[in-house]
Amino acid sequence: MSRQEKSTEKEGFTRRQFIHQAGSAAAALTVARASAAPVSGKTAGANERIGVGFIGCGSRAGSHMKAVHWLGTQAKEAVELVAACDVYRPRLQKAIDAYGVKGYMDHRELLEDPNVDAVCIATCDHQHGYQVIDAVRAGKDVYCEKPVTHWRQFELTKKVAEEVEKSGQVFQLGTQGMSDSAWTQMKKLVEEGLIGRPIHAECGFFRVGDWGERGMPVDDPDVRPGPDLNWQAFLGDAPQRPFNVSRFFRWRMYEDYAGGPSTDLYPHSLTPVVDILGLSFPSKVVATGGKFRYHEREVPDTFNILVDYPEKVTVAVLGTQGNDDQGRGFRGSGKRVPVIRGWEGSLTVEDNQIVFRGAKGSNKEGKTFDIEHGEGLVDYWREFFDCCRRHRKKTLSPMELAFHVQTVLQMAMLGFRADKVARFDAAHLKIIL
Repeated sequence: MSRQEKSTEKEGFTRRQFIHQAGSAAAALTVARASAAPVSGKTAGANERIGVGFIGCGSRAGSHMKAVHWLGTQAKEAVELVAACDVYRPRLQKAIDAYGVKGYMDHRELLEDPNVDAVCIATCDHQHGYQVIDAVRAGKDVYCEKPVTHWRQFELTKKVAEEVEKSGQVFQLGTQGMSDSAWTQMKKLVEEGLIGRPIHAECGFFRVGDWGERGMPVDDPDVRPGPDLNWQAFLGDAPQRPFNVSRFFRWRMYEDYAGGPSTDLYPHSLTPVVDILGLSFPSKVVATGGKFRYHEREVPDTFNILVDYPEKVTVAVLGTQGNDDQGRGFRGSGKRVPVIRGWEGSLTVEDNQIVFRGAKGSNKEGKTFDIEHGEGLVDYWREFFDCCRRHRKKTLSPMELAFHVQTVLQMAMLGFRADKVARFDAAHLKIIL
């Protein structure tokens, strides 16, 4: 699908000269992955209908279901909701009633359904990685909500990257802001050398929300584990704890299942910056913050990250869930637009334009560039389906990019909890505290 067919919803060093490999072992790992034989599975042809299964039927999955259903019924594209899965039967039943899909309470049974060609994974953070691996091994293409894994699951993140590459299946992370053309346009300007050698970038996320009752309502305060709620399946590899209604329905508040702003919000902010600059793995990460407003929760509400890269670039990711002053410099709900700084100037976004400002002494004049189109969830799904049909693994937010971003966020959380600087061993793909 061409860019012209997409929705137009609005809301001197070259890249080659300043980017180098993060480590020989990382390159060797990529070669090893590429040499592995892909898992065979059903893949959709150019005009064949794509059957989509949903693993997780919560509020976020509901948005995805609406988008895919609209594409299939209103836009008349060859996609269809065919199956859904949830460990909580009442939530699953809502999806069955709304879309007439086949229902499962075990995601492995859904993956055995021959009518499912692609899956949307919208469960808790700590379940994503295992379900991605199961899905690609079953020959399914995957749209996975962010983050790709939980903050404590770095080894699993590596395994997911290996399995996705080995499978040959399409993978796209749910950082739908990557559908905004501002980021691909800025990436091209950086590659063309407009800002000179990159040296610094900043981004962030600011909103108000405690993830308590207002953000994640308790559907049924009297529910208990049993045939209609599989508590053990929800826990997965998390610490084995007695059933708790708040933990089940408001899981974003708890360290066992989520990470607060770092892994819940910052994939949206950091992903375009890493992509624009072509960065790989970080060399050093420092994080500060804490619970400065909401004390019922376990995860931080305020979190700030400084990241050093071997490409000699520092990235600052700043934010809080205690203030949503968005003023100037925001694009999307709470997302602060990135500022990309180089030796010869800086790039950012103001309104619907990319703005370049020359650095002092660079002799480069300021310029503006119209943004072709803003982000859109429907368009993001369209891109995913296009990749599925054309067997293109390079989605707008592929696994390789997700791996690089998630490593930063995992280092940040691990370092923050240990009150240490986190370093990355690129030769052995290890986080060192």
